[in-house]
Amino acid sequence: MGEKKFYVKESGIHGKGLFASCDISANEIIGSIKYNPTEEDGPYVLWIEDQGILVDCDLKYINHDASPNACYCDDLNVIALKDIKANDEITHDYGEEWIE
Repeated sequence: MGEKKFYVKESGIHGKGLFASCDISANEIIGSIKYNPTEEDGPYVLWIEDQGILVDCDLKYINHDASPNACYCDDLNVIALKDIKANDEITHDYGEEWIE
């Protein structure tokens, strides 16, 4: 699969964050979510068509931003929405109902 395109460190947004370890092009796959199914909501849980997905890998550290540079896809890949420079934080828009 090659070298990981991200690393985890403290974030200026919230707690830990996910950062690009290299330049990532728009539409490039950043990684695939490793998970465990869950019926309970909580930190690091995504909901895809009424199925709870407890993210069990470093991709769980993607923080919220209303102008994101990445998104979660239904096939459990995380895709770059635009070019991301090395060391930039990788972010996703969790929606209006998201509460920190």
